[in-house]
Amino acid sequence: MKQTLKEEVASRRTFAIISHPDAGKTTITEQLLLFGGAIRQAGTVKGKKSGKFAKSDWMEIEKQRGISVTSSVMQFDYSGKRINILDTPGHEDFSEDTYRTLMAVDSAVMVIDSAKGIEPQTKKLFKVCRMRGIPIFTFINKLDRDGREPLDLIDELEEVLEIDAYPMNWPIGMGKGLLGLYDLYNNRVEVHRPEINGLNGESYAPLDEDGEIIGDHPLKQYSLYTQALEDAQLLSEAGNEFSREKIQAGELTPVFFGSALTNFGVQTFLDTYLEFAPGPSAHETKNEEQISPSEEKFSGFVFKIQANMDPAHRDRIAFVRICSGKFERGIDVTLARTSKKMRLSNSTQFMAETRETVEHAVAGDIIGLYDTGNFQIGDTIYENNLKIEFEDLPQFTPELFMKVSAKNVMKQKSFHKGVQQLVQEGAIQLYKTYHTEDYIIGAVGQLQFEVFQHRMLGEYNSEIIMSPMGHKIARWIDVDDLDENMSSSRNILAKDRFGNPLFLFENEFAMRWFSDKYPDVELKTLL
Repeated sequence: MKQTLKEEVASRRTFAIISHPDAGKTTITEQLLLFGGAIRQAGTVKGKKSGKFAKSDWMEIEKQRGISVTSSVMQFDYSGKRINILDTPGHEDFSEDTYRTLMAVDSAVMVIDSAKGIEPQTKKLFKVCRMRGIPIFTFINKLDRDGREPLDLIDELEEVLEIDAYPMNWPIGMGKGLLGLYDLYNNRVEVHRPEINGLNGESYAPLDEDGEIIGDHPLKQYSLYTQALEDAQLLSEAGNEFSREKIQAGELTPVFFGSALTNFGVQTFLDTYLEFAPGPSAHETKNEEQISPSEEKFSGFVFKIQANMDPAHRDRIAFVRICSGKFERGIDVTLARTSKKMRLSNSTQFMAETRETVEHAVAGDIIGLYDTGNFQIGDTIYENNLKIEFEDLPQFTPELFMKVSAKNVMKQKSFHKGVQQLVQEGAIQLYKTYHTEDYIIGAVGQLQFEVFQHRMLGEYNSEIIMSPMGHKIARWIDVDDLDENMSSSRNILAKDRFGNPLFLFENEFAMRWFSDKYPDVELKTLL
C-alpha cells in the first residue's frame, strides 16, 4: 500500500555521529550499516594492512591516515525506518564541516571512549547540539578494553556537559573480563560471547521482577554480575527519571555502553534509538516562519559541497537536506539566492562513495545534486512559489593563512580549477592580494592545508608551493571606506572570492592601532 507523504516523512531518522578523534565513531557507523544490510562486511578505519577500509572513509587521504576529514552520508532501511547517517570528521581542524552538518540532522549520537571520557572536541560539538536543542544519544564505546568506572563516566557526562543522563544499560565487567550488559530498559542481560558465557549460547537472558536473571545462569556465579545488579538497583532508586519528553527536548541523554569493534551492544542501541529519536521537524526561515516537513511543496538547503567523489568524472556534489515536501527527479525549483530556476534531473543518494540515482525522496532525506557551479553552501532551493530562505549556516573566520602558487607555470589551468573547486567545499577560504591578485588561502586548522595540498596533487595533478603567513586576524570593511593607503606590512589588504575588501592583521595590537587611526572604519568578522 502506497504511503502518504506524512507517513513517509514520519519513517525518516536523520542523525549525525559526533566524537573526539579515535573514539570509534567510524567503526560504529560500519556496524550500523551492517545491520541495515548496506554492507556485507565491516571494515575498520585502520585497515591499511588488510586493505579493508571503513565505508564512510572514501577519500584517499582518509585511508592513508586512518582519520575522517569530511562528512559522509549513508542511507539504509532498517526495521521500517529509512535511516540517514552523517558520519562527521572528528578532527578539530574540520569542525566547520561538522558544525554545518549538525544543521542538517534531527538528532545526534555522541560516541565516547570509555577509557578517556569527555574529550575537548566532544565538548565543542555537544555545545552545538545543545544550542540547536537537538536530542543527543550517548554510546560509551570500547568496553572490550579496560576503561574508567561507569559511574565516573556518567558523573563526568552530567557535570562537564551539564545534561541529565539516563543509563539504558550497564556493563558487567569490561576488557578481558567483560561478561555482558545489564539492560535496564529491555529488562534483560545481553550476554558477551554467548558461546562461552551463555546457556545454550543464547545472547539474552530475561530478568524477573526483582531484576535477577531468571533460572540457573552461569553469569550468576560472578561477583561482577552481583556488582552490576547492585549498581542497577542504585541507579533506578537514585538516578534521573526516564522521560521521552526530556530526550526529545535535548535535556536528557540516554546512555548506552558497548563495543563497536566487537559489535557488542550496537544493535540494542540502534533498536532503542529508533524508538525514541525524533523524525523530521520544522525548519525556520530568515523571516522566522516555520516550514513543516509535511508541507506539500519541496524545499531544502545545501549544507555541504564535495568535489571529486568520483575521481573518474571530476564531479561536484551539493548535499541537500530536504526540509519539506517530496523530491521527484526532474522537479523544477528556484535557487533563492539568485532567483534562478532550474530542473533537478541529476540526483543521487549515497552509500559513502557508491551511489545510485534517486527518483524520489521526502523531508528528512539527504540527497546529492550534481553541481556545475550553481550552488553555494547555505543555499535554499524551493518548488513553485514557496519563496523562502532558510537561516544562514554557521561560518568561521580563518586564523591560519598561506600564500599558494602553482609549482609548474605551464599547469596554471589545472591549478586555478583545483583551487576554485576545493574552495567551494567551504573547508578553506580563498583570498587574493588586492593589486597583484596572488592567491592566499585561509583555514581554521593546519591539517586542512595538508589535505588541500594532497588533493590538489592527487585530484588535479597540480603540484603547489605553499608559503606560511602564520596567524592573522581577518576583518572585512565596506568598500566605501576603502583607502588603499591603509595597507601596510602589518595589515595586508586583500579581497575575498566575491571581491569584498578585507585586511589581514598581524595581531590584536595591529588591529587596535588601525582602529585608533581610522575610527570611522568598521571592522567586521564576517560579511
